[in-house]
Amino acid sequence: MNDFFNAALWEKAWKDESDLKIGRMKKNGIDPARSFDHKAKTFNEQSFSEEGRKRTKRIMNWLEGQGVQFENSSILDIGAASGVFSVPFAERGARVTAVETSPPLIELLEENISEFAEGQVKVVPAPFEDIDVEVKGWNQAFDLVFASMSPVVHDWESVEKVLRCARKFCYISMPVVQNEHSLVKEIWPLVTGEPYHSKPTEMGYLLHLLYLKGYAYESLITQEGKTKEVSRETALQEAMTWLGHHRLPVDERNRDIIADYLEQANPSGQVVIQEGGRYGKVLIRLKDQNMYTREI
Repeated sequence: MNDFFNAALWEKAWKDESDLKIGRMKKNGIDPARSFDHKAKTFNEQSFSEEGRKRTKRIMNWLEGQGVQFENSSILDIGAASGVFSVPFAERGARVTAVETSPPLIELLEENISEFAEGQVKVVPAPFEDIDVEVKGWNQAFDLVFASMSPVVHDWESVEKVLRCARKFCYISMPVVQNEHSLVKEIWPLVTGEPYHSKPTEMGYLLHLLYLKGYAYESLITQEGKTKEVSRETALQEAMTWLGHHRLPVDERNRDIIADYLEQANPSGQVVIQEGGRYGKVLIRLKDQNMYTREI
């Protein structure tokens, strides 16, 4: 039971799991920071669709309900993609620094922010991991640091770096269980010979370490999903990427198995995919943390 309250043990467990996951992805030729490159256009269209904007608005309304103000605020959006949140942040009057590394997403981001005044949304095309927060002048420089489903957050050390940039609030979201993907469920038995089972993700480490380290925060778990139709080629690319995320071999054998299945199951050439799962959102109140520290 004492291990439950041992922060160092939880930090090590999270780091070990993260290192193993990242190592296997790299072995399979997958760069987490570039895994969206091939579907940047589709992702952008979905994000700025009516349904996508509704989802974004729900999250922003939740943040406002917790006391976050966007008007005249400074926001660091880590893993900004094509501006899914950077754009609505700016629309509500915020000054946004958008960090993104994917070239196709950066191109779409720059298109999406072209309507704003110069300097309202600043794009930083560099990995957050490589940025020196002190040298950059980002230490406690932003009213809100926002990291939504970002691979940047993968262990406690990365969380601490994100938190250092925040003056008032820090928002982090990630899956609670591995994302549900209907195609993965279909091909899993073909590739592994076993039924598919969802597994918990790192959200548990994040929440528990915030608790152990005395942070003030609000958390929310939601169930979300969406349906899309893609070509067989796109479905094959997605399936191979997901194999890497699930630590399975991204090799010719599995590619052939999936390609054959897609051809037989989808003679029209189009594949309907359902995605979703349980997602965790946490808003950390740095101003409360600073007040607590001063009182001590």
